[in-house]
Amino acid sequence: MELTQKKCIPCEGGVAALTAEESNRLLSKLSGWRIEGAAELRKRFKFETFAQTIAFVGRMADLAEAEGHHPDFCVRFTVLEVSLTTHAIGGLSENDFIVAAKIDELLPK
Repeated sequence: MELTQKKCIPCEGGVAALTAEESNRLLSKLSGWRIEGAAELRKRFKFETFAQTIAFVGRMADLAEAEGHHPDFCVRFTVLEVSLTTHAIGGLSENDFIVAAKIDELLPK
């Protein structure tokens, strides 16, 4: 099943973070994302205007609320940096990759 077809499963801890092998397998299904420090999934987005950047942040926030899994992000005028991790387990979970794939779907075609 494609990542975009999956739904995040609430994580309250008590499960292991993904292994490097599992993370790299899921990373291969994404475009432009990278793993930093084995515990964070990151991507940088560039927009033409501040309004486009903020509109995308709004769509991303709606998605995060619907999935119950929230990215960290930093806005710098027309640049948006997004990072995902599963804080409850101190590493990456499949939820991070699901949300990353769905964030990419929010981009204009």
